[in-house]
Amino acid sequence: MAFPQSRPRRLRRTAALRALCRETILTPDDLVWPLFVEPGQGVRRPISAMPGQFRMSPDEAAKAAREAWDLGIQAVILFGIPPHKDAVGSAAYDRDGVVPQAIRRIRDAAPEMCVITDVCLCEYTDHGHCGLVDKGVVLNDATLELLAKEAVAHVKAGATMVAPSDMMDGRVAAIRDALDDEGYEDVAIMAYSAKYASAYYGPFREAAESTPAFGDRRAYQMDPPNALEALREVTLDEEEGADIIMVKPAGPYLDIVHMVRELTDLPVAAYQVSGEYSMIHAAGERGWVDLERVMMESLVGIKRAGADMILTYFAPEAARLLGRR
Repeated sequence: MAFPQSRPRRLRRTAALRALCRETILTPDDLVWPLFVEPGQGVRRPISAMPGQFRMSPDEAAKAAREAWDLGIQAVILFGIPPHKDAVGSAAYDRDGVVPQAIRRIRDAAPEMCVITDVCLCEYTDHGHCGLVDKGVVLNDATLELLAKEAVAHVKAGATMVAPSDMMDGRVAAIRDALDDEGYEDVAIMAYSAKYASAYYGPFREAAESTPAFGDRRAYQMDPPNALEALREVTLDEEEGADIIMVKPAGPYLDIVHMVRELTDLPVAAYQVSGEYSMIHAAGERGWVDLERVMMESLVGIKRAGADMILTYFAPEAARLLGRR
């Protein structure tokens, strides 16, 4: 029917009507909060480029995880900043390293929390690349064994899930085999399947001290203009045993999120990365946008595109706001 018989505005008149007819529902259950962990005790170091975010010692990360749990957030993902770095990223697979320490503390503070760990070498190598380097070239196959060792170390400490972010070919299969060999067949893998060589990662690299000492990561992370390649990466990771597929970044790649959702029956994650977070915060602090509304609109947009879960630094702020509704 055409106007005047058809009046879509009838269902928008009140907040109650809008809520009743809402197609996309965002809840704290959908959110994963990234935490940066460094050595020490009682450390809570502000990250200048990411207002409201901190580098925390394991005890402080445990407190933050407990607070997140009480807000309804059921998952965190950990990124480690080690006390020392070397060419082979040995602190990444140290079973008493900063991430395993944090896992154990979080397990004590919030036993039912889903503790996910980032599996990569970039935070642990002195050259800042995601794998072993020989004569300026990042080695794919030689890196796989170290990534598998890192994943096993995290799971032995109590991680619920591991999330390889390195973009080495074959790393999901290598990690799956290593976990299975150790008797961890039930531990899930969240694969950073479509991870782009994005300019939106800048604030993260400050936080994690992971800026490459030479070159960049475009030889192994995806080229931003490519979409069909993302579907190939997703298919490969699914065949290798991934349990969850991730797209990173989220906001500038909503088309990819939607395409991946159409391709796979696996749960789809999207990572609203540091640059997205910092840009929204910067505009909000200057009064150019309504920070809360833009935050929530950005998260709903990611969910509407097809993401089942969203990794976001906004998680506590969003959960508090959702809890007041």
